[in-house]
Amino acid sequence: MLTRIFPFLTWSRNYQRSDLTNDLIAAAVVTIMLIPQGMAYAMLAGLPPQAGLYGAIVPLLLYAAFGSSRALAVGPVAVVALMTAAAAGTVAEIGGPDYHLAALWLALLSGAMMLVMGLFRLGFIANFLSHPVISGFITAAGILIAASQLRHLLGADVSGKTLPQVVPSLIASLGDISVLTVALSAAVLGFLFWSRAGLAKLLQKLGMSAPLAKLLGKGALLVAVVASTLAVWGLGLDKMGVAILGDVPRGLPEFGLPAFDLNLITLLLAPALLIAIVGYVESISIAQTLAAKKREAIDPDRELIALGLANLGAGTSNAMPVTGGLSRSIVNYDAGAATPAAGAMTAISIAAALLLLTPLMYFLPRATLAAIIIVAVLSLLDFRALPRIWAYSKADGAAMAATMLVTLLVGVEQGLLAGVGLSLLLYLNRTSRPHMAVVGQVPGTEHFRNVARHRVVTDPKVFSVRVDESLYFPNARALEVRIVRALHETPDLEHVVLQCTAVNYIDASALESLEAINERLSAAGVKFHLSEVKGPVMDRLQRVHFLDELNGQVFLTQFDAMSRLSPELTQGCAQAERCETLIE
Repeated sequence: MLTRIFPFLTWSRNYQRSDLTNDLIAAAVVTIMLIPQGMAYAMLAGLPPQAGLYGAIVPLLLYAAFGSSRALAVGPVAVVALMTAAAAGTVAEIGGPDYHLAALWLALLSGAMMLVMGLFRLGFIANFLSHPVISGFITAAGILIAASQLRHLLGADVSGKTLPQVVPSLIASLGDISVLTVALSAAVLGFLFWSRAGLAKLLQKLGMSAPLAKLLGKGALLVAVVASTLAVWGLGLDKMGVAILGDVPRGLPEFGLPAFDLNLITLLLAPALLIAIVGYVESISIAQTLAAKKREAIDPDRELIALGLANLGAGTSNAMPVTGGLSRSIVNYDAGAATPAAGAMTAISIAAALLLLTPLMYFLPRATLAAIIIVAVLSLLDFRALPRIWAYSKADGAAMAATMLVTLLVGVEQGLLAGVGLSLLLYLNRTSRPHMAVVGQVPGTEHFRNVARHRVVTDPKVFSVRVDESLYFPNARALEVRIVRALHETPDLEHVVLQCTAVNYIDASALESLEAINERLSAAGVKFHLSEVKGPVMDRLQRVHFLDELNGQVFLTQFDAMSRLSPELTQGCAQAERCETLIE
């Protein structure tokens, strides 16, 4: 029981010296990556840089204690930072006294929501975000993230939260571009792009082993930070218009609940729920992918609880909302993280950096942090997904396209809601018109297939129909209409068999439709039968009087039904004149 509440008790019992070594190495590499990323993502969220570093202390410690993934690296991430900026920006002005307060309450509210969902096993709520919607949202969010960093890359006053706002602002600011800032941005971007593959190859040419070269290649962010900071300091670029980070408060964060503001909390409830769901979906997908490589199991409800506690920790330590980060988690995994203790060690390292290194960050150019964000979000962009998904499913493609367009043109929250809403509408539309197949027997077998696709034999006295969908209120009427049509089209009809192979659920509305079908067929002197009814469905039907009032029978299989209702058919009768070969 205790191990379920405190998962760290499981791995800590068998913690070995080799695990300590691997965790220390992974923590060192992730720390090098997380310091500049944390500050960059705080800047993206419109918060002071230390908010990103604070988000890598208490949240990491809490996740290490309660999380089920051994490789997931929790902390500030780009998409959640953008959603934080969008939500906080609607209730307060960036840089104003209430802006950081709004960000803290977003962390607290999203954390509380995740915690409640985990405790009550409500993780299924995240299933309302389909993969096409998530993919479209993240791609569009990546574009907006890149657009939001233009002002730092160009040194111009480019503003706006959507493309219709950013593009005119960019055009109006072209005359204010800082040539030195652009040059610095281009140099940092060029180095970071090259370092993704080139740095490790260079280190190997210098005689370093491939694994070590790959590991040290992850330190390109630190190289970019140090080099650009030294360049600004040594050349005095800050006096020539290059924006720098400035003073970063030294020391650990202050702990405590933020000021209570009921009106503010009410306005942030919906955005906090979206942040909670997106953060959870992003985190659990990363955790499950990495766990599969080591054949380990991830507990989704435990992840919700751990992420909820991590965000509660963020909200009480002056940080920003957090979740699992893709790039850092992959680095953590590749660096050999053996247990969640690597995350705790990373938190300790970040705390040490806040105590010792913040004075060295004074001359760090904001353009460098913007370049780090640009390079990080490139992995979020997947423009090939839309045509691929559209070719497979027009409905999913439409949901993805709508999510992207609304996110880019209106805003991140509206885009996500549009995608979810359209997905649900398209689902209801599809299931309201379920595929219904008239089935016949494949000659010489006990199998029954669609008469429109296979060469089968049928009996004109028996109408067998298979519904390839669960029966519920949007589609219940469609089945009733189809059976009534068959009744009118087949004057010799004596039996109707509803094959329930694909029916996993029958709701109250569908039950009423079945009762109406039974009454109408009884009045016409036609028997109504069911076949292949699944156990849970049968359990529900047995709770009411429907089976008692059914004028036909319930058969275990479709073959059993036809053996009783049309024995000459099932005994091998396959005369050519009774075979139907149709093409749908």
